[in-house]
Amino acid sequence: MNTVNLTDVTPPVKRPSGRHHGNLRQALEEAALELVAERGPHGFTLAEASRRAGVSVAAPYKHFADRDALLAALAERGYREQRARFTSAMARAGDPVERLAAFAAAYVRFAVEDRALFDITFSAGLDKAAHPGMAAAGEELLAALLPVAGGVTPGRDAAYDLLLRVASAAHGIALFLRQGLFGVSGDTVEATAERAARTAREIADAAS
Repeated sequence: MNTVNLTDVTPPVKRPSGRHHGNLRQALEEAALELVAERGPHGFTLAEASRRAGVSVAAPYKHFADRDALLAALAERGYREQRARFTSAMARAGDPVERLAAFAAAYVRFAVEDRALFDITFSAGLDKAAHPGMAAAGEELLAALLPVAGGVTPGRDAAYDLLLRVASAAHGIALFLRQGLFGVSGDTVEATAERAARTAREIADAAS
């Protein structure tokens, strides 16, 4: 048997694994969130997300068919995060009107604290019919909120209309906050959250 000179053997080259540490899907999602925070949900490509994650441009296709599929996964996360935040906030409130006020305040905080998820959920222009996971998460969020509105006004249609008006007001207030219309002091976020809560109370009281 020939003797192998191990000093002449070139060790295999370790390819960089990027930041994913074995979790490619999570790495791509986090990279996409960074890019959305910088450029908005329409301002990057799947290839750029790959480079940001430190993987090859072919790697994402193991998990995502295209950029919309990646954004849809993040929108699904956004809906689930909202459901967790909103239900937690409402659980600490009293009657249905106060629960709607707590929802509106939590909505504003989410828009500021999770800007990228907020923008993906509401501004990516994704087709829910093409992404059933995202659609299901949105329906779960609606199912958590609708009974609260139903405690203020009877009937599903009336409750849905009330919820839509409260959410629309909170959404507009949140966007004004992000545009700097309420100032930039340290307590601006909480002051604006309370503004959204007051508005929700007024809308709910008028509907009851």
